[in-house]
Amino acid sequence: MSRTVDFADGGEAADLAAFLVRLLHYDRGAAVRLQAAGTALAVFGRPPSFEVLAIRTARLATPYAHGTEDALDITVSAGELLESIDEAAGTARIPEAVTGPPWAGVLPPRGGWQPEPGLPSAAAVRTMVAQAVADFRARTEGLATGDRSRAVLDRIGREVWSRPLGDSDLPVRAAHAAQALGFLPGAPATAEVPLALLASGTWLRLRTPFGSVAVRRVGAGSLTVTPA
Repeated sequence: MSRTVDFADGGEAADLAAFLVRLLHYDRGAAVRLQAAGTALAVFGRPPSFEVLAIRTARLATPYAHGTEDALDITVSAGELLESIDEAAGTARIPEAVTGPPWAGVLPPRGGWQPEPGLPSAAAVRTMVAQAVADFRARTEGLATGDRSRAVLDRIGREVWSRPLGDSDLPVRAAHAAQALGFLPGAPATAEVPLALLASGTWLRLRTPFGSVAVRRVGAGSLTVTPA
């Protein structure tokens, strides 16, 4: 008997499908780790272009159950999960497990999150992301053909995307990822989106009503993890 989940409504299914489409845009072979307990389903993914952990949650109509199981923790193909979602019915079939990438075994802690100061407004965050995109494009397009090596492009990328957002320790690449994955909508809606910056151990988490991205603090010497 295959595992299935029943979403609270078709909108939950559609929102998860949209997240998977965006994730697959950056990695056609993406895997996601699923955790379900009670009426909450959490989907974790890692778009390689951004080096962040993306977290999308969905509400279930009934507490997860499969035979004697009352919780789910599995890594699956993002593409197969997307294909299994029936938006009209508000259901999804859980694909067979795959060998997960290394990141899937190291998740942020489930609890202990506390507000972290220094994050600008949503509109200001979006402006900073736009400035970083423009700066990266200008610096890379201005390179001579012979200078456009992977090492040079990576160095420019690190310099641009590691800039802090406002007075926080959150790098701009986290907000760029949130925007690319649909967690930070475009203007004028951006100004109305409540953002929160949270910290737990060595992790920082940018939370929006549409999803979260998590990163480790730069230079953190230790890592608080959720075991695989």
